Amino acid sequence: MIDVRPVGYVTGLLVAFLGATMLVPMMADMAAGNGEWPVFLESAIVTSLAGGLTALACSNGVSQGLTRQQTFLLAPAIWFILPVFGAIPFVLGATEARVVDALFEAMSGITTTGSTVFVGLDHLPWGILLWRSMLQWFGGIGIIVVAMVFLPELRVGGMQMFRSEAFETMGKILPRAAEIAARISWIYVWMTFACYLAYLASGMSSFDAINHALTTLATGGFSTRDASFGAFSASAEYVATLFMFLAALPFVLYVQVVSGTTRPLLMDSQVRAFFGMLAVATSLLALYLLFMGLFQGEASLREALFNVTSIATGTGYASVDYQLWGPFAMVVFFAIGLVGGCAGSTTCSIKIFRYQILFSAIRAQIRRIHQPHGLFVPRYGGKPVTEDVLSSVMALFVVFIVSIGGLSVLLTVTGLDLVTSLSGAATAILNIGPGLGDRIGPAGNFAGLNDSAKWLQTAAMLVGRLELMVVLVLFTRTFWRG
Repeated sequence: MIDVRPVGYVTGLLVAFLGATMLVPMMADMAAGNGEWPVFLESAIVTSLAGGLTALACSNGVSQGLTRQQTFLLAPAIWFILPVFGAIPFVLGATEARVVDALFEAMSGITTTGSTVFVGLDHLPWGILLWRSMLQWFGGIGIIVVAMVFLPELRVGGMQMFRSEAFETMGKILPRAAEIAARISWIYVWMTFACYLAYLASGMSSFDAINHALTTLATGGFSTRDASFGAFSASAEYVATLFMFLAALPFVLYVQVVSGTTRPLLMDSQVRAFFGMLAVATSLLALYLLFMGLFQGEASLREALFNVTSIATGTGYASVDYQLWGPFAMVVFFAIGLVGGCAGSTTCSIKIFRYQILFSAIRAQIRRIHQPHGLFVPRYGGKPVTEDVLSSVMALFVVFIVSIGGLSVLLTVTGLDLVTSLSGAATAILNIGPGLGDRIGPAGNFAGLNDSAKWLQTAAMLVGRLELMVVLVLFTRTFWRG
């Protein structure tokens, strides 16, 4: 039987911390004088008490480290419980959201998916808007810690390759997690502040700048405007593009840069492949926009660059309704959305290093066919890829494809059309944000979906953000038997 007290202790502390942070949007509402601040005070009290009491009740079970079973249980527990409490202000506040809508919005925030069921963002109270942005910002830093500490330890999806960069966590996950989080968090905070200043310089108001700085570094995509970046200047799009790109790179490499070593960042195969993908996709799309006469001159490059970076990083900002660009643009966006950014970043989707391993394995297999007696080993970053890494990457690819297909079928059963179902499944599991079609495309949102579809997508956002295997293993008998 698994001792869940260490899991409850850590989760309780994080819930209590979440409750304390609700005082920030409370003060924003007080400053705006809109009378909504009691909502966040009540939510803060309930959340902090629940988290504090849970941590206190489980404190007698805290040990030096977590077992593998407890580690597998901890990440899903955190990513499920935090959105539940994060949804409270949406239910009590000006949105008066139903439970399904509030939980959908909170889950979309914590998982940095960016899909939204709220309309009239331009007129919502400051506190609600800021809380949405804060949820994404917390989710961004949280997923970095999960990617660099827990997933390498759990050997999920080939992430064990980055165990050395994660400072080895075996047997000491919590202490090492704190060490890693402390280093990365300072970089995350300073990058957010730099993004805020850049947005101010681009002409954004201070409130818009802080909200978009939070969601840009988290590659989350929540905006304070229904029109997203269509409401801001061209210079704001360039600022967003720069910081979305920076947030898509491995944060552990920034730790090395701060320590005085820039070579790993410049020479990292993930970084170079990601930059190459963005360059090719942007060039193709910019030329296409020029050829079709949709934009002229600099605007074609800017719109292509901004929207390609937004989709590739899973941020989900939109400056225009790019569905009007035609089928070619949709194919490009769908393809890069399936790739994602680098491991150890705030981005989502499958991650580019897994494609590099996949292509290396295919290349090695082709060479074996031509030379049956030769010895050809898949390589990543110049190093051989071990069998366990290769098998876990292949397994994750299969699970992603099967999950997207299965969820598409279920969404179709709820009454959604094929385009909405397929893109809705992909955007939920890959945590991209907007889907395709008139209903959930960049010009729409998820408010009009039926409740069954919203519950399915809420669950898919959670499972997808934790890269599927971490959650799926909880449904096996072997796991609970120890």
